[in-house]
Amino acid sequence: MSITMIPPSQVPKTSVAQNKRQRRARKIVGYYLFLLPATLFLAIFLLYPVCTLLLFSFEQVNVGGLLTGDTPFVGFENYRTVLSDSTFHSSVSSSLLFTVACIVFQFGIGFLLALLFQRRLPLVGMMRGSVMIAWMLPIVVSGTIFKWMLQSDSGIINYALQSIGIIHAPIHWLSDPNIAIWGVIIANIWIGIPFNMSLLLAGLQSISPTLYEAATVDGANSFKRLFHITLPLMRSTSLAVLMLGFIYTLNVFDLIYVITAGGGPVNATEVMPLYAYNLAFVQFDLGSGSAVAALIFLLLLVVSVIYLFLIRREETLQ
Repeated sequence: MSITMIPPSQVPKTSVAQNKRQRRARKIVGYYLFLLPATLFLAIFLLYPVCTLLLFSFEQVNVGGLLTGDTPFVGFENYRTVLSDSTFHSSVSSSLLFTVACIVFQFGIGFLLALLFQRRLPLVGMMRGSVMIAWMLPIVVSGTIFKWMLQSDSGIINYALQSIGIIHAPIHWLSDPNIAIWGVIIANIWIGIPFNMSLLLAGLQSISPTLYEAATVDGANSFKRLFHITLPLMRSTSLAVLMLGFIYTLNVFDLIYVITAGGGPVNATEVMPLYAYNLAFVQFDLGSGSAVAALIFLLLLVVSVIYLFLIRREETLQ
């Protein structure tokens, strides 16, 4: 019995093409199988909650409606109710003040620390690690610490300011409606500085030292190297840090809740996430609470689109 071998040149081209298509199909199926767990995770824990949130924002939802399934469609009524509420207007103002003030100081102090820790100084690694403690502590612990530090009668901040003669009477950080927002701003600045510093330090270390050496040879001093080399090359990193800082800061809920016990005094520190929480889980108006959350989501979406436009423009300029 003899086996006849068919030369490759005589193999039908259709079978070769079919084998290639099968191999390509198996490879594509393998790619999608690897993506399946992440896709399911995002669909269950991200896509489904967002879709439910948007659906609730157009319905009249309360505790009884959730139990019975009776959630009538009301259209934009929840949005009209929220937008006409003076408490919502004050929460937007508080959120913008809280977010902008925190980002400015977090980014500024974080950039200065990144410039400092980039230098070869004694114990620089220990100092960098000590700064990161603020980021590693749980928010509840940090909030409790600052709640004690900001006490008007026994807080260490008032004691320190009075000891060096900056103030003569205690400042009511958490009980004065005009000052309370600045108390939580101080706490959030302290928490967010390590995050900004670490990302900015990574961006600084990615700049080639030869650029600074060439500039030094050409006679550029430290300020010229900063403004003509460091800052232009840090634009992309700075945009990413500011974007992440805006998203995180606008969504801060737990820190303010711990320090002010729910946004007091007199709603002075009730930012938009706290306002949505109070509507949904204190007043049990889940429809209006979902509408506020949807507005926060829309605001973050607009900021994200602006960020993508700026980062793409930065890439084209480079």
